Amino acid sequence: MKNLVILSIVFLALSCMNAQERPHVIEALLIGTFHYNNPGADVAKTKSFDILSEDSQLELKKISSKIKNYNPTKIFVEWPYNEQKELDSLYLIYTKGNYFDNDNLSNFYLKNEIFQLAFRVAKENNLKKVYAIDYATPFPFEDVMKEIEDNNQSDLKKRIEEGISKFTVDFDQKIESGVSLTELTYFVNSQEIRKFSNYFHNDLMLLAGGTNDFSGPLLTSEWFKRNLYMWSLIQKNVTRSDERIMVLAGTSHVAMLELFIKENDNWKVKELQQVMEK
Repeated sequence: MKNLVILSIVFLALSCMNAQERPHVIEALLIGTFHYNNPGADVAKTKSFDILSEDSQLELKKISSKIKNYNPTKIFVEWPYNEQKELDSLYLIYTKGNYFDNDNLSNFYLKNEIFQLAFRVAKENNLKKVYAIDYATPFPFEDVMKEIEDNNQSDLKKRIEEGISKFTVDFDQKIESGVSLTELTYFVNSQEIRKFSNYFHNDLMLLAGGTNDFSGPLLTSEWFKRNLYMWSLIQKNVTRSDERIMVLAGTSHVAMLELFIKENDNWKVKELQQVMEK
């Protein structure tokens, strides 16, 4: 009997130690997106998707309903982190139901995914705020392409242009074929697209120019910096009470964030398709 008591105590102590050592894991619903308002600011110039159509609005309602069931406790978006107060003001107007009453909303404020999707989900989940995490950095793509031209790197130029063209053509064909918002979102969140995005930014750019040309590595370092800062802001704004969060950002940002999350034992990735099919 005495031995049984001792074994029970040891087992209890080991159980407590394991519980303490077990990391608190946060699940991040990563939603990479094309910009609904299509400002034409990205390297790949694509056709616009009609986010205001009746079908798209019904889909947004379905997507937000599924995410509501997923119940993220915080939502992070691609908005300048130092303009959080403006985002707070816009979200306050949205929660009161007055946001879209303004007939003078610009294309960005009317169509962007932050207002069409993130605000919708946040309100349905009774969240008090939406977190801004973007940090602008230089993106010297034209300088990179000039160095490639100056160094007669025709093969590298072709690989870059063909990669951009393939994404543009594939994306535009999907729009022309009338795919749904959900299907288009799944496409830009596919592993194929994420892998190409990371290869484009983190590998191809490094090959630009001669041994004394560094606009390519500069572009990659600034790209890393921007996404690392976004990842830092996400981590700084979660607490132990957060088990599930949502991140809505451009698909190339999400491709990088997925890399960072997979290197962190305290985090794991959740995909929109998993949430939609549940």
